[in-house]
Amino acid sequence: MSLGYRFSEYVPPQDDKPGFESLLKIFMQLVTITSGDVGEALNWLSSLDKQYNLTSGEYGIGDFIEDLRKKGYLDEDPQRQGNFTLTAKSEQGIRKSALEEIFGKLKKGGKGSHATPHTGIGDEASTDRREYRFGDALEQISMTDSLRNAQINHGIGDLRLTEQDLEVTETEHKTQAATVLMIDISHSMILYGEDRITPAKKVAMALAELVKQKFPKDSLDVIVFGNDAWQIEIKDLPYLEVGPYHTNTVAGLELAMDILRKRKTPNKQIFMITDGKPTCLKEGLRYYKNSFGLDRKVVNKTLNLAAQCRRLKIPITTFMIASDPYLQQFVDEFTQVNNGQAYYSSLKGLGHLVFRDYKQNRRKTF
Repeated sequence: MSLGYRFSEYVPPQDDKPGFESLLKIFMQLVTITSGDVGEALNWLSSLDKQYNLTSGEYGIGDFIEDLRKKGYLDEDPQRQGNFTLTAKSEQGIRKSALEEIFGKLKKGGKGSHATPHTGIGDEASTDRREYRFGDALEQISMTDSLRNAQINHGIGDLRLTEQDLEVTETEHKTQAATVLMIDISHSMILYGEDRITPAKKVAMALAELVKQKFPKDSLDVIVFGNDAWQIEIKDLPYLEVGPYHTNTVAGLELAMDILRKRKTPNKQIFMITDGKPTCLKEGLRYYKNSFGLDRKVVNKTLNLAAQCRRLKIPITTFMIASDPYLQQFVDEFTQVNNGQAYYSSLKGLGHLVFRDYKQNRRKTF
């Protein structure tokens, strides 16, 4: 009798009873696109159900809405009967959904810190070994290596362990990082039928959730910039919308620098997600605007701030989600003045670039 394998065509199990979790994933995507408008998201969900048969006779959209309310994802709007608003649980769920979509399933880590190239008394063990020095903690001593040294130095018969035999496991210093994420909300972020603001929001929410889960000692502040710049709370990201604004990059950088001045950590950085050139300045109560080409007055002020950030050791990483050659020329000059980094990214690859750069920068001492 011979043993072997018999292969047949795989027929996936039919899920003819989609339940709460599968609909919740779709709902989280829709409510992000609609900037937190629950009614519009549910209307879209009903349209998708009609087109793709998302529900069955046993579990319908009405059941899903009721479960959303019972499970704490929705609150009834006291001002408008029959309407719903998102709860804090929903806002966190949207951030987690963005994190999983952009960065994949991340393994749960221990206490979050940022490693630097410097070694010494720290928290995280490395693969390096060195001789014992006065002040090293007992838990750093590598007993296996130390006993081996004792045998080599003194022989097996008369085992003696002296200070000169001791080897310790090198550890890495930890540091905290302060990051400001700047998001362009000028009108160009939705021009020409391309939705650029939704991917930018998802990246911001995913980064916020990543920092919260893996690096809780870090600070992440989010600001938006159009004609002006202002700071928003992490919980407000799902509701972020584009306005009829120009691009006042100067106001965004000034606000980012003000925020970072208050952070005590030496590791500071700015991430800027934009799709256009700076086109606006505020001079007193007046807005100076020019959307035609690169205005030298606006550009010079922007470059001056890039240089100021460099003097303060604040690198700026620019994620340009547009590919116009004259925009690339400006970003190249801006990046050179700041000694930062720049990426010309499609919307699809934006999240991975931000994640990679965040992980890379947390190993630096700026």
